Amino acid sequence: MNNRIDRRDFVKAGMAAGVVASLEVRGAVAQDAPDPPEAAAVYYNGIILTMEGDAPEYVEAVAVADGKIVYAGTRDGANRAVKADRQVDLQGHTMLPGFIDSWGHFTLFAQQPLGVNLAYFSDEPPREKADVIRLLKASRPFNGWIIGYGYYAAMLSDGALTLEDLDAAFPDIPVMVCTLSTLTGQVNSAGIAKLGLTPETQFSQPGQIVKDPKTGKLTGELMFTPFLAAHAQAVGSYSQEQAIETFAAAEALLAKQGYTTVQSYQLQPQEVENLREAFNRGAISLDVIGMPSVSDAATGKFVQDADWTWGAYSHGDHGLKIPGYQVATDAAPQLRLAAFTKPYLDTTGFPDAWKGVLVSQDLVEKWIGYAYEQNIQLFAYSNGDAGIDLTLATIEKVVAATGKSDDRRTIIAHSYFVRPDQLAAYKKHNIGISMMPPHFMVYGDVQMKLLGPARASLESPLASAARQGLRTTIHCDCPSASPNFMEAIWTAVTRTTLSGQVLGPEERVDPYTALLGATRNVAYTYREEAIKGTITAGKIADLVILDGNPVTVAADEIRNIRVIETIKRGKTIYKRS
Repeated sequence: MNNRIDRRDFVKAGMAAGVVASLEVRGAVAQDAPDPPEAAAVYYNGIILTMEGDAPEYVEAVAVADGKIVYAGTRDGANRAVKADRQVDLQGHTMLPGFIDSWGHFTLFAQQPLGVNLAYFSDEPPREKADVIRLLKASRPFNGWIIGYGYYAAMLSDGALTLEDLDAAFPDIPVMVCTLSTLTGQVNSAGIAKLGLTPETQFSQPGQIVKDPKTGKLTGELMFTPFLAAHAQAVGSYSQEQAIETFAAAEALLAKQGYTTVQSYQLQPQEVENLREAFNRGAISLDVIGMPSVSDAATGKFVQDADWTWGAYSHGDHGLKIPGYQVATDAAPQLRLAAFTKPYLDTTGFPDAWKGVLVSQDLVEKWIGYAYEQNIQLFAYSNGDAGIDLTLATIEKVVAATGKSDDRRTIIAHSYFVRPDQLAAYKKHNIGISMMPPHFMVYGDVQMKLLGPARASLESPLASAARQGLRTTIHCDCPSASPNFMEAIWTAVTRTTLSGQVLGPEERVDPYTALLGATRNVAYTYREEAIKGTITAGKIADLVILDGNPVTVAADEIRNIRVIETIKRGKTIYKRS
């Protein structure tokens, strides 16, 4: 039997997570500032992939005016459609619809200026422990702490950081090193003291304050709930002005990767106010899809007393839109918190026959039921097959009780280890999937150890989902992985891990199928298929220009494709210099 926890503790821990991988955003804000409004334009002399059909379809030119796509077809037709002051020569580059985020942490990603980036996707990824220490020493303290984000010990040639390493380098100032997973981290002795931790400290499950098994002393390692609480304490609170500045900085980085619509799940009340004010001021241009996480009385009240209209933008046809809310059943498989029907192969540090952690069934049923009863879109979050079983069984029960099985566009995010019979249930209930291919790139080698190669190769079965005819989307879950969408496409196509192994080659998909998961299929998820997701006359001019065509380059070259320009509502918000 899986261990069950009260969902109050689980989601409070998740919502406390201001855990982000820090990127160097300060320079990017000025460098990538939006251009002034552009006049009508005709784009031509490039590879213009519309994403309209079930196979690649191209047009010769696109006409844009007043923030909309006016025409897509021949160049002569484009010039007849608009009186274009600008003729934009694409110089053989590839134009696509702008990328739409189907699962991500925009507001958490925006906290990146608070620390230093230690991630594999940073400009200067650390290769050994000395690199990590050097980067930490060069960073500026925030709220009395030095904070590093995106740390991944598997990338270091000389092993993981220890308490002794951190104490030798930082004997006096508190240091917190947050891992790439965003769910665990490590502090030095000064940090342990500042947090008031002792070997006797009690904490809410799930999680662990790690002790040395020989001495009983704290190692500085914090897992899940204790870490999330510690990080929230370290970062503290900051002003709305500061929050809006971080939003603008995060937008600059995401626009650089071709995003035109982003998502922020685990949305909290103050973040709603901050985002609304950011749009009031015109401080950000990307549309934000927000999503609260619901669990207990407090988060339930936030949803039940919503001061927004579900599925409507805050500023007319743009801004913040909250289409639904998240209900989780389990957590990350690389931390052995995903709930499975079979035990993990490696249970070191866990009870024998460990199968992971399931959230309380009563709470899952309550909030999934409320979503269906109130006609609110449901974004479930399930990782292991037992977690998915709980979501599916609850949906079956709710559909039987309410009779509501129509076009609800329910999503089960991650769905890492969804079984074939479960995919058939997705099809039956019109459930969509948002999968994270970069996860098996980063953690595939770890999963093979924890689950065994055969089970690990079943992660994110994109090809099986496509054969079922499911509208699958793909995501980076930034900052749990790089925001680089081309890397996500590459992982879906090659299924290559960091060590170079291929994990489940039978579940590879072609580049066009992967691109649908970043464009048209996501627009459908958000009920925006009439305005976004393809290059079609009448839709919003959200566009991205790449220096290569992902559909035709060699598979291993996809990850090297770079964004040249990102266009939001006809205006350039990023252009590579």
